[in-house]
Amino acid sequence: MQRGARELWWAAAAIAAITALYLVVVNRLQAAPTASSLFGHSIGVVGFLLMLATETLYSLRKRSRQARWGRTASWLRFHIFTGLVGPYMVLLHTAWKFNQLAGIVMLLTVIVVASGFIGRYIYTAVPRTADGTVLAREQLEAEIAAAGAELQAWLAQHPEASRALPLPLTAPPDTPQDQPFMVLGRPLIELRYRWQWRREMARADVAVREQAAQLEKLVARQRQLQRQVASLAMTRRLLGIWHGVHIPLGMALFTAAFMHIAAALYYATLLH
Repeated sequence: MQRGARELWWAAAAIAAITALYLVVVNRLQAAPTASSLFGHSIGVVGFLLMLATETLYSLRKRSRQARWGRTASWLRFHIFTGLVGPYMVLLHTAWKFNQLAGIVMLLTVIVVASGFIGRYIYTAVPRTADGTVLAREQLEAEIAAAGAELQAWLAQHPEASRALPLPLTAPPDTPQDQPFMVLGRPLIELRYRWQWRREMARADVAVREQAAQLEKLVARQRQLQRQVASLAMTRRLLGIWHGVHIPLGMALFTAAFMHIAAALYYATLLH
């Protein structure tokens, strides 16, 4: 149900390759390639096209309910990939000079990319199927019941583990309903739980520790489902707020970018 981070690794690999190429050019020129040079201009054009694809393709696919050109989840991964690689190429295009409108475009780009990371973080809190479809509360509750039954059956077969661990570590998380911290602070919640788990495991005997890996997986599955169903409404509200900020920022970015491109064409081409 949880999406991986493959698109982040792909983006990191692409950025590493682009950086290596950029350093080769810098080494040959003994300076950063200017925005008007062949390399600087080319990397800027490709980066902008990737950013334009980021802004349009995923939105078109998401709004086309009857489209058959790829799963929505795959297009989201592509959206994240281009949303990281494109801005990085535009950053290299600037030759580290952020004057006037170009500086505004770069500042808006950084803000939009940071906003995208926040959106991805909130998005991963929404329970989904492998193709990106949001799970209904009823489906989650059914999975919680199944996970709870599996956990209780395991504890019944391993009474020594049940006696060795405090009840809060194997019971569903006692968290308040619809609190923003459940969504935004879930790494801290899990970090605290894992610290408590490892502390109890250090006190347990060898037999319990040998069984801990399987037990931890069962408990983690139940806790994840329980947290998701408790924070489902809040997650959707946060996503709505995020969309209300992210989309206008993207529109402002591309308005400024097109103005920058028009100005560059005017001063570099039409005045010659």
